[in-house]
Amino acid sequence: MSANSAEPSAEVSVVLVKAGRTRIRYAATLLHDDGIRVAVRAPWAGDGVRDFGFVRFEAGDVFTEYYWRDRWYSVKEVRTAAGALKGWYCDVTRPAEVTGTELVVEDLDLDLWRSADGTDVRRLDEDEFAGSGLADRDPRAAGAAVAALDELERLARGDGFTRLLA
Repeated sequence: MSANSAEPSAEVSVVLVKAGRTRIRYAATLLHDDGIRVAVRAPWAGDGVRDFGFVRFEAGDVFTEYYWRDRWYSVKEVRTAAGALKGWYCDVTRPAEVTGTELVVEDLDLDLWRSADGTDVRRLDEDEFAGSGLADRDPRAAGAAVAALDELERLARGDGFTRLLA
């Protein structure tokens, strides 16, 4: 994958790592890579339905995912198979690394959800983050993760969120 790919036809493998282990790997179509931000599209890669109570991810859902090489998060736009927007699921991660046809991100446990209409913005998994021990092992990364979640929440509650993805 070229750092400045304009062709949206390449397939990439998205690799999500957590606590040093590959959590999930799935195929995605490269939509854009400008050397800083990478956009891919993929169907829901999970097994069965994942019901969070405020949103369900299920077979047929389509994720348009945005990753940055210089930011500590990724944003996933979630749509039904029919194209209806469900919302955006945001993962706090280390900056993305792209090597060949692999896009690798390390999940740092913090997440944020923004509903399609923007009225439901919620921070997720702060207890998992606190229990992960990252603050002791890597205080710089922990600080960057908390700052990234704060930035995502500020954007999600304001006008800047959709511009982030434009």
